[in-house]
Amino acid sequence: MLVLTRRVNETIMIGDDITVTVVSVQGHGPHAQVRLGITAPRKTVVLRREVASRNEGPRARDATAPTDGGPVAAG
Repeated sequence: MLVLTRRVNETIMIGDDITVTVVSVQGHGPHAQVRLGITAPRKTVVLRREVASRNEGPRARDATAPTDGGPVAAG
C-alpha cells in the first residue's frame, strides 16, 4: 500500500486521467473525516468499499457509473 500525505486542496494523480483532491478535513485523530473529490473518465466506476460490497455483481456496479462526465460522487 502506498501511503501519501496531502493537505486540503492538494491532489494525487492515478494514471493519466484520475485525480483525487483533498477537499476538506474535519476533526483530528481516528475520528477525523476527510472529504475527497475524485475526477475520472465517465466509464470509471468509483464506489466506497461498503457500497461495492453491498452491490456485488456487474449490473449493480454498472448502474452506478456517472453519466455527466463531471466529478464522480463516491456513492
